Amino acid sequence: MSIDSLSAIAPSRLQSVDPIAHQHAGINLIWATPPSSTTTPSIFQQFVSDGLQRTDRLLLSTQSDLQRLAAGEVGSLHHVMTRIEESRIALQLLVQVRNRLLESYQELSRMQV
Repeated sequence: MSIDSLSAIAPSRLQSVDPIAHQHAGINLIWATPPSSTTTPSIFQQFVSDGLQRTDRLLLSTQSDLQRLAAGEVGSLHHVMTRIEESRIALQLLVQVRNRLLESYQELSRMQV
């Protein structure tokens, strides 16, 4: 992806950020935003936030389905098993995304400037 295509997506995010100042301040460079009068979440932040919320909703609904199953209030075991698998896959995806982000951050931090 070229710089021109990135500037079309989020031009305000391409401003220079002082990595030394952010590193000493303990701020994660991935989530650091450039100084501006209005801060809006980036597309990536919104994507991650939506994924976290969706996974949380799936896990909570699966938990309530399991409680209803234990109480004998569920008519379809197939429905409950499908929800459990959806939740399991969503959680695995979330963990893999986290792992990839951590690996990327660690690789960036190892780069010599």
